[in-house]
Amino acid sequence: MTESVAERKKRKRWRRSWEVEEEEEEERGSEFGSQDPLVVLGYDLMMKILRNLDARSVALSLLVCRGWHGVACSDRLWAPMCKELCVGKAHIPRWSKVPGLSKLDIYSRAVIDSKRGRIRREDLCDHVWEFHFTTGAPDYWRNLDPYWKGTGPLMRRYFHPDGSHTADPDDKVWGGHECCYSVVTGIMADGKIREHYVRINRRPHLCISRRQDWGWEMSNFLCAYSSIPDASKEGGTGPPYEDM
Repeated sequence: MTESVAERKKRKRWRRSWEVEEEEEEERGSEFGSQDPLVVLGYDLMMKILRNLDARSVALSLLVCRGWHGVACSDRLWAPMCKELCVGKAHIPRWSKVPGLSKLDIYSRAVIDSKRGRIRREDLCDHVWEFHFTTGAPDYWRNLDPYWKGTGPLMRRYFHPDGSHTADPDDKVWGGHECCYSVVTGIMADGKIREHYVRINRRPHLCISRRQDWGWEMSNFLCAYSSIPDASKEGGTGPPYEDM
């Protein structure tokens, strides 16, 4: 891979940083300074070694010293890890798609967002949702549901920024009635979330959970919603800021 101008500048900064650290080691008379793998092997060999480590191990190497940090934060190192991280994921967070971020920042933000359990309006509106009734629903509704009858694709639901909630025009269950939604979050005095759910009209609360592929699930004893994968969506999805 051709080394970019940014990489060359980073290499120069690393060399200056390492030279300062080497001088400090010599002044302290440290007998262990020359045994630092980075000093012995150099930038390029150290980079090849770090490429064989997992993301957590590389992240820990950032804390060793300024010299190690200069190598371990390289975009050349984190770019393939970012690509691997997103394989098979349902959604890519918009927060990690901010222009100008380093690959390390992109990776970190994606991992942080994947642990977010609090759903936002942006999450609801950015995705298309598959819908089906659960075993608790009356037989009449389940008999109209392709999920149970196997008569076609699953029903779909859509959330809109104005608070409305809709379905496809040919949906046999929907019936053309007006529908609105709200996201309810109860927070205690210490900042912890007491309760968090989505409510549609006056129906029972929808409990929220997160899938391993970063997708969303919402359900109650009558019905269930599942976000449809859209990882290829330009600019990502969800809130454009950190929100735990």
